[in-house]
Amino acid sequence: MAKVLFYCQHILGMGHLVRSVEIIKGLIPHFQVCLLNGGEVIEGFPFPEAIEVVNIPAIKTDSEFTELQPVDENLTLEELEIIRKETLVNVCHSFKPDVVIIELFPFGRRRFSFELIPFLETAKALGAKIVCSLRDIVVTKQDKTRHEEKVCKLINKYFDLLLIHGDPNFISLELSFSAVNQLHCPVRYTGYVVQPLPQQTSPQLSKQPFILVSVDGGRFGHELLESILKTAPLLTSQIPHHWQIFTGPFCPIYEQLVELAVGQDNVSINRYTPSLIDYMLQADLSISMSGYNTTMNVLTTGVKAMMMAFVGNGDLEQITRIEKLAELGRIRIISQEHLEPAKMAENIIDYLGETPKNLALNLNGTENTAKYIQILMA
Repeated sequence: MAKVLFYCQHILGMGHLVRSVEIIKGLIPHFQVCLLNGGEVIEGFPFPEAIEVVNIPAIKTDSEFTELQPVDENLTLEELEIIRKETLVNVCHSFKPDVVIIELFPFGRRRFSFELIPFLETAKALGAKIVCSLRDIVVTKQDKTRHEEKVCKLINKYFDLLLIHGDPNFISLELSFSAVNQLHCPVRYTGYVVQPLPQQTSPQLSKQPFILVSVDGGRFGHELLESILKTAPLLTSQIPHHWQIFTGPFCPIYEQLVELAVGQDNVSINRYTPSLIDYMLQADLSISMSGYNTTMNVLTTGVKAMMMAFVGNGDLEQITRIEKLAELGRIRIISQEHLEPAKMAENIIDYLGETPKNLALNLNGTENTAKYIQILMA
């Protein structure tokens, strides 16, 4: 069986890891897979049993992406970079991949070039095919022309295939990266990568009816969580819902949020669940940040959704996607001025009376990714 070595680095949220693992699930029937996880280990995160996972010493960042930080405070960043580079090269030599899949790089994660260039050089020397796994929208840089030139140079030097996990009839890569026609390797849209719906009906997960609140990994979105916890008491008599809140495994203010919930019997607050999609299937409304995977869960479950975009570091990815969804009548956007509790309560009551529209998007990203990798190997 051919071997796939998959590199994923999540540094702020956990969306990159979630999407990568869904892609890997589609590869398992066809390939032997090893995952290189460069981000912080998430307690309780369900990796497929059929794969090998190598957790290299983790790196994270702050919400404004100003600096990389070792998760292990006993290591300096310089020490960590040496260890990580050596680990990637050593795993590549021992695993001997037929295909190496790099998530996001070089469209992002170029600060990880210290380890990824030696890794790619090693993989190419071993005869591996190199694939870039990319979401539908990339972060644009201030010096866009120079940034795109560097991306094209790296893609054209190292990569054999670019897979875009989106639907060009909804959002094309050209919207955030104008130099697609300068790439020499094949460029393929896979459709969106989604988590499959449960095959069996889950037992009741929360008191009914309930509103689900989530913010991805939890390093951002704190103002949304605080707003909801202050809004919930205002709605107790008008819409007697239960509130199920997930703060994210990396949330630094979890204890403060629990304090805000004290005395609110209709509020349950937890850090993390690997079964968010099950909660969405049962919820009357989902209120969340608008990362790729959460948005896909909204689309596949059909739940009503109010979504707020992360805009740190000038990142337009989330706002671009949800503005399009709002324009098509699928979700309602939460903006900064909506966080005032009375305004939030008014919007929730208003939106619960609406019926969102269904959209026809290509959601076969997992299956199509495996198909394109098989074609590349053939």
